[in-house]
Amino acid sequence: MSGHGSPTDQPVDCSDLRVAVVASSWHDQVMGGLVAGAERALVAYAVTDYRLVHVPGSFELPVVAQALAAGGYDAVVALGVVIRGGTPHFDFVCTAATDGLNRVALDTGVPVGFGLLTCDTEQQALDRAGLEGSAEDKGYEATAAALHTARTLRSLAG
Repeated sequence: MSGHGSPTDQPVDCSDLRVAVVASSWHDQVMGGLVAGAERALVAYAVTDYRLVHVPGSFELPVVAQALAAGGYDAVVALGVVIRGGTPHFDFVCTAATDGLNRVALDTGVPVGFGLLTCDTEQQALDRAGLEGSAEDKGYEATAAALHTARTLRSLAG
């Protein structure tokens, strides 16, 4: 399982941060778990100023993440799931979304939590969605990573 070796969560006070969560609309059950995980992290890190935005699919995550980053948010969390099918569509969507989200973070200087599940099967996605019985909670993890990175960037700015 990919969670092996992950750091222990150490919530810090992020009550002064504005955070946006952008979530894909495909795969309701998985996305419900990812969004719930992100919201659990926001509570654990004392974030009260946040916005949740839904987009049609994972391909649309980068453009909306970019608009949110440019809109004054201190961190953006991108949540989505792409499950491999029988065509190259999987590869195109995964590459475009991943490259786009990386570009948003680098171009804007706003951390983007990477909560895009790229799975071979629906069961793999369910195992990572933070649902009851899931082995991992990628929505929480992506949010925690974005918040810690936002804190680090603030400390570097002085």
